[in-house]
Amino acid sequence: MNAAPADQIRLLDLQAIDSKLDQLAHRRRSLPEHAEIEKVTADHTALKDLVVAAQAQQGDTARELTKAEQDVEQVRTRSARNQQRLDSGAITSPRDLENLQHEIGSLAKRQGDLEEVVLDVMERLETAQARVDELTARLEHSTVVLTEAETRRDAAFAEIDGEAEKVRRDRETVVAVVPADLLKLYTKLREQQGGVGAARLYQRRCEGCRTEFSITELNAIKAEPADKVVRCENCSRILVRTAESGV
Repeated sequence: MNAAPADQIRLLDLQAIDSKLDQLAHRRRSLPEHAEIEKVTADHTALKDLVVAAQAQQGDTARELTKAEQDVEQVRTRSARNQQRLDSGAITSPRDLENLQHEIGSLAKRQGDLEEVVLDVMERLETAQARVDELTARLEHSTVVLTEAETRRDAAFAEIDGEAEKVRRDRETVVAVVPADLLKLYTKLREQQGGVGAARLYQRRCEGCRTEFSITELNAIKAEPADKVVRCENCSRILVRTAESGV
């Protein structure tokens, strides 16, 4: 393939632009915020699950307390009713009085036991509520941290994308003056060679693969016409000769 020396040199400008775009894309993918967001999101999800579980536990305990308090109230009501019957004097049978007094005593003990249960459940409910409050606060903090990380990431995206857009406009300007067949070869080689399709020959080296050429190889390159598109024998990239190539 032949191409004017000036067009070949433009490939170096295009390569520099494409390398810059690759760097910007890599920078975009490698933002530290990505790892931070991934970690915080995982923590946030785990905290949400913990909050749901803690709220369920708190709800169960609250219902248990309601039931325990209802049991106490039932015993208290029955005990008050029996005491009222006892105080009314309506019961005159000694046996009935004895039974009623015995039941009042039993109810008093039952009420005491149930009140102990209420206190125990109240303590557990307080602990459960404290757990909900703690986890909710941690979840809210996690939300703030996640939002801040996403905001930093989006700001970095905007900066990188803005810079990339300017570089792409520069690329369009260069591409517009590069011959189609030369551009096609460059693009193909760039895809095959890790993003570098054209490299400068400088001080006996191919700057694409860093291979140093022998005097014989340099003389062979020097013997090629100026418009000949030379390829590196080692990496196959387009080897661009410039005034600094020494050939």
